[in-house]
Amino acid sequence: MRPVTLLTDYGTTDEFAGVLHAVIARIAPDARVIDLGHGIRRQDVLHGAMVLARTLPYAPAGVHVAVVDPGVGGPRRALALRTAGEDRFLVGPDNGVLVPAAARFGGVAEAVEISASPWRLEPVSATFHGRDLFAPVAARLAAGGSLADAGQPLDPAELVALEFPRPEVGETVVATIARVDGFGNVALHAHAEDLAAAGLRPADEVRVRPLPADPPAPGASSAPGASARPIECAGLVARYGRTFADVGLGEAVLLVDSGGLVEVALNTGDAAAVLCVAAGDRLELSRA
Repeated sequence: MRPVTLLTDYGTTDEFAGVLHAVIARIAPDARVIDLGHGIRRQDVLHGAMVLARTLPYAPAGVHVAVVDPGVGGPRRALALRTAGEDRFLVGPDNGVLVPAAARFGGVAEAVEISASPWRLEPVSATFHGRDLFAPVAARLAAGGSLADAGQPLDPAELVALEFPRPEVGETVVATIARVDGFGNVALHAHAEDLAAAGLRPADEVRVRPLPADPPAPGASSAPGASARPIECAGLVARYGRTFADVGLGEAVLLVDSGGLVEVALNTGDAAAVLCVAAGDRLELSRA
């Protein structure tokens, strides 16, 4: 019996995540189900793809369900796939959320379209494919079912792929915020080599400045954003360190987080609140 992992944007207030557990338990009661998390930002496929790719290497090989699905009920396809390495199965929508994780295991060796799977629950809801498609297919695979029996074959080259934002690197590093965690730590779509390319070295003092939001299109209304930040959110100076304890309490540190991303943090503080930023905003890093 293969273990099943779940990653969704359902949250825990509603019954949605629990229903996935319930469906799997009815079909494969002996399968171990591991919640990787249900706090992906609502409908943020890029965030889901990033978290899935960085967490699966620490999970046992099995069946991995990821549901971040703003296109549910529309023309997007529903997928189950097998990775080239470790024979892992990934189940979810064909919107790119699965592909970066599959790449961590040698890419996609085999894929099927499961919208009309004989394993689906009937009737299939137009708005809850997690319950009616993804969970039952995952449970059948966990119980030893063949991927070929789950749906119609697809060419892996046809799967939707995502592109993660890349930093602009010169004398400074300008990077998009990938996530703000529950501690207020701000992770960027940037890596240690990007800091090195901009001449930033460990122990350097680094100025961290939030950049104005992109101007609205002609005729569009202006929304609050980085350009509307109060002056006290103009930025901070962080020490390029290795751990939070490399700076004093309440002081800022620039480090590489557990997933390899550059992160701005305050020792026992909330860096996102100080900078007045959220995921999708941009930060500029430069020598102070």
